[in-house]
Amino acid sequence: MPRTRWLIVGLGNPGKAYENTRHNAGFMAVELLSKRWNLAGKPQTKFNAMVGTGSVLLPDSTTVSIVLAQPTTYMNLSGEAVSKLCHYYQIEPKRILVIYDDVALPLGKLRIRSNGSAGGQNGMKSIIQHLGGCQDFPRLRIGIGLPEGQKGLTHHVLERFTPDERKQFDTVLDTVAEAVEVILAEGVENGMNQYNGQSG
Repeated sequence: MPRTRWLIVGLGNPGKAYENTRHNAGFMAVELLSKRWNLAGKPQTKFNAMVGTGSVLLPDSTTVSIVLAQPTTYMNLSGEAVSKLCHYYQIEPKRILVIYDDVALPLGKLRIRSNGSAGGQNGMKSIIQHLGGCQDFPRLRIGIGLPEGQKGLTHHVLERFTPDERKQFDTVLDTVAEAVEVILAEGVENGMNQYNGQSG
């Protein structure tokens, strides 16, 4: 029997125009986890999210119940989906893992934290707001790097990776999946110790 339930949320923007853009790193991570764990996501209008659920056998032979989600609101309203999912599945904040991009980290670098502020990330601001100001939930940030030259930040995060960057990023996503499994099996602190600062 599953020992506990986790909500794993990847942040991004819905629609073809945003597919595979840097700002959708969280979506891409959840898509990989969905394939890795055979938890196909389906549109759930009552949650404003793509949702996949099921039990996952982790590398340490423990089983965990998973709710995988991609909010189908835009990034800035991600908290609406998270709060609805938490209420319906009765998941406490410390069992919510949010995965999202971070321009402050070099491309491919990972950073795991057990809690903290939104740090200027609008999706995280929305989640914290809809959780009543609670910041005590883990998050995994994936570095997408700062823009080069005169390129603006908005343009940078909403553009697709170059072919070379995408090849590197696909390797990073495999590392993200491994890090998520360590967090679920061994705890957030072990995940931090093993993966913070690591590249794929």
